[in-house]
Amino acid sequence: MGAADETRAGVSLTNLDQPLFDGAGATKRDLVDYLDAMRDRILPELRDRPLSVLRVRPGQEPFMQKNLPKYTPEWVHRTEVWAEASHRRISYALCDDRRTLLWFANQRAVEYHPTLGRAGQPEHPTHLVLDLDPPEGDSFPAAVRVALLVRQALADAGLAGAVKTSGAKGLHVIVPVDPATTAEEAAAATRALAVRTERLDPAAATTAFIVADRGGRVFVDSTRAYGATVVAAYSPRIRPGAPVSYPVGWTDLESASPADFTVRSVPALLGDRDPWAQALPAPQRLPADLVEQGRTIPVARVQAMHEGKRRAKARREAG
Repeated sequence: MGAADETRAGVSLTNLDQPLFDGAGATKRDLVDYLDAMRDRILPELRDRPLSVLRVRPGQEPFMQKNLPKYTPEWVHRTEVWAEASHRRISYALCDDRRTLLWFANQRAVEYHPTLGRAGQPEHPTHLVLDLDPPEGDSFPAAVRVALLVRQALADAGLAGAVKTSGAKGLHVIVPVDPATTAEEAAAATRALAVRTERLDPAAATTAFIVADRGGRVFVDSTRAYGATVVAAYSPRIRPGAPVSYPVGWTDLESASPADFTVRSVPALLGDRDPWAQALPAPQRLPADLVEQGRTIPVARVQAMHEGKRRAKARREAG
């Protein structure tokens, strides 16, 4: 073993003193130490959920890994999922324990994106996600403003959620739902909540899927549904400074700065606390009127595809 190699929980860790990625301001050791220190908070977010990871190798672009490679140790738990898009079975990891998390860290898996539903239950998501994507520039305050609108839309429907930074420039509002909730009901409710948020302040929030139609407003993305994933709370991101997706209390949002939450700073910031576990409300039953409203709202991505075709046809006819 080299000086930068060691073994933890039976996992051989290598090249620990290498830079993690360009602009990370962190080494591979920092990633391993962070994930190990945070394991009791991160593992509940990942356990029993098909996992996609974003990996980064020296000199290469980051890449998303869903299907486990052939060299994966046999002790890594896994689940097979049929992928309709590629017409094949994908063997996803289930990151259920410290050993698996450390193995992923050694593979330079920086980002952790679990599914909304548990293994074998894709038709029953455990939570809704409203992904708030602000326009380019220093726009986090705009995302905060719209997150507070989402909170109002939830309250108006008798629901509650928790909010975290995306680890990039946006915010995620997570709404735990009753285990009986179907994926179709969850998707419909998410669309309805996005539209209700937009109506509260159309100058600040938009549900326009086509970027050119957003007009500098924050996009309330309602498309995280069915087999979608969302970056886990406390997951690092492949961004300058190696920030993490970090829980922020509703009352602290306006003073929060996402760049403060990094793999190097977060363990000391938290101490023994787990603010995400504390912030998440208990699972909630979705109101019937919210689901019914959502069923009347087109799926944003499908609507955008049809609109794109309509505009292309109009341009051809005009030309």
